[in-house]
Amino acid sequence: MIYADNAATTKMSRAAIETMVRHMNETYGNPSSLYVTGQRAKEVIEEARSEIAGLIGADPKEILFTSGGSEADNQAILSAAGLGEKEGKKHIISTAFEHHAVLHTLKKLEKQGFEITLLNVHEDGLVRPEEVESAIREDTCLVTVMYANNEIGTIQPIRKIGEICRRKGVLFHTDAVQAIGHIPVNVEEDQIDLLSSSAHKYHGPKGIGFLYAKKGIRLVNLIEGGAQERGRRAGTENVPAIAAMAAALKEEAAHMEENAAAMQAVRDRIIAGLEEIPHSVLNGDREKRLPGNVSFCFEGIEGESLLLLLDDRGIAASSGSACTSGSLDPSHVLLAIGRVHDVAHGSLRLSLGEDITDREADEIIAAVKDTVAYLRSFSPVWRDLTEGRKEFILP
Repeated sequence: MIYADNAATTKMSRAAIETMVRHMNETYGNPSSLYVTGQRAKEVIEEARSEIAGLIGADPKEILFTSGGSEADNQAILSAAGLGEKEGKKHIISTAFEHHAVLHTLKKLEKQGFEITLLNVHEDGLVRPEEVESAIREDTCLVTVMYANNEIGTIQPIRKIGEICRRKGVLFHTDAVQAIGHIPVNVEEDQIDLLSSSAHKYHGPKGIGFLYAKKGIRLVNLIEGGAQERGRRAGTENVPAIAAMAAALKEEAAHMEENAAAMQAVRDRIIAGLEEIPHSVLNGDREKRLPGNVSFCFEGIEGESLLLLLDDRGIAASSGSACTSGSLDPSHVLLAIGRVHDVAHGSLRLSLGEDITDREADEIIAAVKDTVAYLRSFSPVWRDLTEGRKEFILP
């Protein structure tokens, strides 16, 4: 099996597994307990908090452990909205191609009287900082823009947006779920106020993540109960998962540059191969994209059929976000960058891992070429296109 769906989830690293198992066996105490076993568990949590904070340029007290990126997104946005409402500011700026954890939370706030501005995303999949600045008003309480898109892999100009928000006195949140562990992120240098992350995107366990919240930002509790996480998230902490997340991120950070270079070389090899398919298009900017992301649309086919046939050939891929893979609707991300429905339906996302080889890349290229040709051979849409009854959309 060639696994090319790392944007959906990654295989746990050996370091993460060994750390998690060790703490399952040895650090089983409740961190809220006063006896030695509990206090050792608390120490493990704080060690992990310090390690993670150091890797993103934060203070340990600014790191809050969550169940993952979706919870962190919800808590960040709802907290910023609550602070804004107290000041009479109920306007939030985001983009049309955010993860649904962001978009659905914004929709919820819209029903509560907030005004939401979703900025258009250009065909290259990039947000323009000047458009963010133009959209900021006196009553804007939050700007939330993802660090790197989960479907097309485009890396946003976060530092420029952060500088604008800081200058304008507006809180800035970024969903960095796809970025952390894969590209350098520094919350201080990027002038980020709130940041979301999820461990299973960088070889840690599922069900654990963190929210960075800059000092002075009062968070709204999503879960009430005990005093864990300094009273901001109730519930007994998952010590083994927290420790494993820190171990995974530490390992990824240590090898980030070499991993990125290796993945980027294979990524570009695959892009070059798939561009040979007639009437296909790369989604998103060619350069400003995650090192392991390849996103294409192929005219005249259905993405779901492509994925199933690739699976038969031992290749695990995606047509978009894992959170919406059961939907028959075209990707909102592809629609946001201007792909029409007929083209957006024929999408493929390959998200590579650090261990991808040139041989596997060539297998992927050959399999996609063969499968696209096969699907087109009996597609009535393709027949209409080739026989001139319809005009091609893609060159």
